[in-house]
Amino acid sequence: MSTPIERLRALDTCAVSDALDRHGISGVLPGLRPLAADRAFAGRAVTVRLGPPAQDAGTATPGDGLPKRHLGTAAVDASGRDDVVVVAHQGRTDCAGWGGLLSRAAAERGIEGVVVHGAARDLAEAAAAGLPVHAVTPTPVTARGRAVEHAWNEPVEIGEVTVAPGDLVLADSGGVVVVPADRIDEVLATAERIAATEAAMAKAIEAGTPVSVVMGKTYEELTDADD
Repeated sequence: MSTPIERLRALDTCAVSDALDRHGISGVLPGLRPLAADRAFAGRAVTVRLGPPAQDAGTATPGDGLPKRHLGTAAVDASGRDDVVVVAHQGRTDCAGWGGLLSRAAAERGIEGVVVHGAARDLAEAAAAGLPVHAVTPTPVTARGRAVEHAWNEPVEIGEVTVAPGDLVLADSGGVVVVPADRIDEVLATAERIAATEAAMAKAIEAGTPVSVVMGKTYEELTDADD
């Protein structure tokens, strides 16, 4: 029997997004695109939350209470096959929330891919290592002195979406979607039905059926059936 991750890998983000809509779940991460090793990937979320250095966040003592390690390193060291590192960088484009040495280490550990809600750098290194990275934009600007890790493996907010450790992540050329771990079975069932229906419609078009006939049912109706 296929695992949820294997079933998710057989889908695309559009079918999963439609299924999330059907179940009233916000799960599409905004503004992300493939920037390195452009291939689809899926896995369990391992989260990292970045933010400004403590002195910029109103903390009395610079660095007080914040990790002394480099951002992202704990998540990478704890992750491997079937994991996706998700970095909440508040959409920042003024500095990178991910870089080349992290990419090399992630690839060595077999991590499936990385999602950064913000900028990333050293993308040629990520591509050379075969590590897919989805982010908002590339930048050469370091996080040093600009951003630090505030927490990892805790729920993070990306746009209107809460990503919790263990949630399922799928990324492809269409974007990035997140399925809550406790809703995965129902969302997958709906997404698989949508994908099968659209595959049959595509075959009908290839066989010469007019698209106006093939698309006689709206996309909303594709998911009207009970799960």
